[in-house]
Amino acid sequence: MERPWYTRFNWPLAIAPVLVTMLGIVFIRSATLHNHYAADEWRKQLLYGAVGIGLMLGTAFIDYRIWRRWALPLYIVTVALLVFIGFKGHSALGAARWIQLGPFQFQPSEPAKVVLAISIAALLCRGSFRKIQELWLPLVAVAIPAVLILKQPDLGTTLVIGAILSAELYFGLPNLIDFGLYVGGVASAAAYVLASEHILKPFQRARLMVFLDPKLDPQGVGYNLKQSQIAVGSGEWFGKGLFHGTQTQLAFVPENSRDFIFTAVGEEAGFAGAIVLLALYAITIGAAMRAVLAAKDRFGVLLAVGLVAMLAFHIVVNVGMTIGIMPITGIPLPFMSYGGSALMTDYIAVGILINIVLQKDRLVFGDAARRA
Repeated sequence: MERPWYTRFNWPLAIAPVLVTMLGIVFIRSATLHNHYAADEWRKQLLYGAVGIGLMLGTAFIDYRIWRRWALPLYIVTVALLVFIGFKGHSALGAARWIQLGPFQFQPSEPAKVVLAISIAALLCRGSFRKIQELWLPLVAVAIPAVLILKQPDLGTTLVIGAILSAELYFGLPNLIDFGLYVGGVASAAAYVLASEHILKPFQRARLMVFLDPKLDPQGVGYNLKQSQIAVGSGEWFGKGLFHGTQTQLAFVPENSRDFIFTAVGEEAGFAGAIVLLALYAITIGAAMRAVLAAKDRFGVLLAVGLVAMLAFHIVVNVGMTIGIMPITGIPLPFMSYGGSALMTDYIAVGILINIVLQKDRLVFGDAARRA
């Protein structure tokens, strides 16, 4: 007999991101308190959060196996949107990543991460992949949107896609030697990209150089990193108090409601506030891992692994770049940074993970009943 859905619902995975979003709205308000042009960001984030929670609940009750059947159409639409961005995309801060929809902007590269997690999982379920040569189709399928996103330019999202692919290949390939060959190929490609002057934009190369030597350009490319470290460090144990952080309120840290929202937390809520936030993220990732263990088919396992890798990579890299242990790549902090496309994408990913857990008993008892 199948247990009621509410006893199987992954409540920690649903509640923790909502709490993070609520914290995000508070700190977005603080970060934009004296910024006339961004004063309504917290109101917009409130709307985005409500829509995102609705999407999470909606996808939580859609059988995740449906996404396998829709993988190809979703992939085609995603690539088409990324191509469109290259010609007609809305530009801001030197990058063309958005489609203007009235007063709102839509960033196709954000949902592309979930679509690629679905597409990779679907492709890896099509064959045994006992020979390394069979990997050409998944690699090409990922390379096309990855190159389009890199050209926007958006190195951070490209790296997230690489993390999703790597995680799914690790769990999906039957031979770890083949995975080792893949890692070697990725390392060689990364070395070529770093050595070449024609792939990365000058500011992207400069960010990587500043990460290796923070004193290289403290007033230029290294300014963000320096100010971010000052903000986080000045918060000490319990912070300066909400709306009282000097680095935050005086806007010393650029983009402190978006990619650098963690600096506002560190300065105004201190080490204690940062630990609370990281604890909520730990609950989110831990509860998300339950989907990996609960999945009863290959597609479910690979999809769950890809989505967990996406969320974990965002958290580790974003927090790491604000404190100087990761290079600045410009990726948002999940459920926290301002931005509708990223927030809704994260909630969709959570909804899919919740459904994988919900389907656990249904797969066991439902399939057994049909076989009987």
